[in-house]
Amino acid sequence: MIRLSVVVLVDGRGRLLLQERDEHAPRAADQWGLVGGHVEDGEDFETAAYRELAEETGIRLTGGLRLWRDEEFSYDDMDAPCRYHVWVAATTLTDADVVVGEGRQIVFVAPDRLPGLDKAESCAYFTAELLASETYQSLVADANRSG
Repeated sequence: MIRLSVVVLVDGRGRLLLQERDEHAPRAADQWGLVGGHVEDGEDFETAAYRELAEETGIRLTGGLRLWRDEEFSYDDMDAPCRYHVWVAATTLTDADVVVGEGRQIVFVAPDRLPGLDKAESCAYFTAELLASETYQSLVADANRSG
């Protein structure tokens, strides 16, 4: 089973940090996706989340991520499901704090813009689930308290 660890940061305006993947992406090329990726052999999901966040965005957190979902997700074009750990955190960071290490851009996206974006299957699923959750509301509130 493919193991993936992804991170969603939420700011005080309720925007989600997402990545616009480029044409070189091995999956979901030219679509919007979640920041993160494969868990390496011998690596745990949490370590992978912090590593992937730093590699893709330049953001080096030393704590603060919390596990929101541990779930199998099946792609339409794959026989076996992937195991996702989705990590979330409230943030006061802005687009100016992001150094793009992978993809076209990594920016905070307002929820009302999400329907118009061409999203990867997993991004569409997990962002919709997060936005409908109490966790999302608490992340926005936490970001506002911090900022």
